[in-house]
Amino acid sequence: MKPISRPLDKAILKPEEAARKFDLKLYAPSPALADWVEHYWTLAWDLRDDGPFSQQVLSYPSINLTLEKDNGVPRGTFTRTLTGFGECFSVKFRPGGFFPFWRQSAARLTGRRVPLGEMFGEPGETLADLLTAVPAAETRLAAMERWLLELAPVRDASAALAGRIVQDAASDRSLLHVEAMAERHAMSVRTLQRLFGRYIGVSPKWILQRFRLQEAAERMRQEKLQDWAGLSMELGYYDQAHFTRDFKAVVGVPPETYVRGLG
Repeated sequence: MKPISRPLDKAILKPEEAARKFDLKLYAPSPALADWVEHYWTLAWDLRDDGPFSQQVLSYPSINLTLEKDNGVPRGTFTRTLTGFGECFSVKFRPGGFFPFWRQSAARLTGRRVPLGEMFGEPGETLADLLTAVPAAETRLAAMERWLLELAPVRDASAALAGRIVQDAASDRSLLHVEAMAERHAMSVRTLQRLFGRYIGVSPKWILQRFRLQEAAERMRQEKLQDWAGLSMELGYYDQAHFTRDFKAVVGVPPETYVRGLG
């Protein structure tokens, strides 16, 4: 199984620096799982001749299932510090795609680290042990796919709808307000909020803000933008102050400091 050729996700801050520190490979799911799984990914690093490296990620509203990290959507910026050498293996589910496997509210996972054994019982512990013992990526992928299919996922129309709404917000950056999102999909704001809480794990407002901030960070990286007033208006913010506040709260530094750090 060959890796997918795809640029680093917008969620990864400072991707040029990241590419020098670790090797990230993506793999497509089989057709049997493609409705729920966006891709598999492996991460390998060797920093024995360097110091620790911390990577910030503006997390996407989807659930990742891995051997060692978060299951669920981190509410803030996710930071992973790599030291020495190592690797990890993960499944990135489509927004709403994890529900058919776990069949519980995604909000129960948000902001938490949950071991596989706690989530799935003995089958989860068996999966973790199997993958630890299997070094080859292709064999790991096959084992993960068998394990997922054994959970007998059932198509859920509401989960699929929630996923489509998230994808709509991701692809149409003119969609800036929760009210407009609800109206476009012919539902009340409250219904939309309940849908997202159950199937996505975060609120519609969180998702719109996160996509706006990912867009802002990408524009800054590519264009070295410093017109904060113009950028905040393009992204639908009431004013520059609100944009700066949100950017600093999530990324950890104000926009001008972030741009200076890009080199």
